[in-house]
Amino acid sequence: MGCNLIGGWAHARDLIYSNTLFKAYNNERKIIETLYLAEQAGINTVFMVTQYYPTFNKYKNIYSSKMQSICQAMLPDKDFFSNINEAIKSRPDAIYIQGGEGDRYANAGKFDMIKKAIDYIKQKGFQAGVGAHSLETIKSCEREGINADFYVKTFHHDKYWSAHPMENREEYSVIGPASPDHNRFHENMWDLFPLRTIEYMKGVNKPWFAFKVLAAGAIEPKDGFRYAFENGADFICVGMFDFQVIDNVNTATEILGSLRNRERKWFS
Repeated sequence: MGCNLIGGWAHARDLIYSNTLFKAYNNERKIIETLYLAEQAGINTVFMVTQYYPTFNKYKNIYSSKMQSICQAMLPDKDFFSNINEAIKSRPDAIYIQGGEGDRYANAGKFDMIKKAIDYIKQKGFQAGVGAHSLETIKSCEREGINADFYVKTFHHDKYWSAHPMENREEYSVIGPASPDHNRFHENMWDLFPLRTIEYMKGVNKPWFAFKVLAAGAIEPKDGFRYAFENGADFICVGMFDFQVIDNVNTATEILGSLRNRERKWFS
């Protein structure tokens, strides 16, 4: 289960009210209700950010919950380990470098800093992962011998209306400014080259958490879930409101019981 909806990170293209709406709906009580519903439905892990751990841990205490969490960590330039240290205080089950941060450091060629973060997390006794929107970030980690335990990589097809043309897709544009040009990136795509992702990840022998599998709400779950699992994802991370939980769990269960064309070995 993802956490963007509780934090107000709607990725709603040019709808300016969505972030505020999401946060207004998902107050603390609603977050706790949603976590409880998710756990009762069989979801046992949630992606989390440090600022929402007080609510998450409150939920765990109220219900004696066994819900696991994987924390996203930022890597600020001025105090590099500060957010990782905040994550550690929150008692997650694993920590990974947030996708935008992984892309930012990889795009700048600062692979030594990514390695430093991964080594630090592992030295503290946690499984450590690298997040990315760009496949080039994952390729760089593999090439540079960065010993991540898992990857968190965007993955969705591009057969939806707001996807911009292939000829206008630029590597690392996801972490850049949104363009006013409808035919370029504007909070509308998170895996710019999904076929490249499929082919490359076949040779990556580590668990792969696929996120943005619904392109932030542009793809139907029955379509996006199947595409992700049949094309190699070991896990999917899905943001959802409380009223979507049951349908999403049932959809995932049905799809996992009827996979047809998966080639990549499972790492889960």
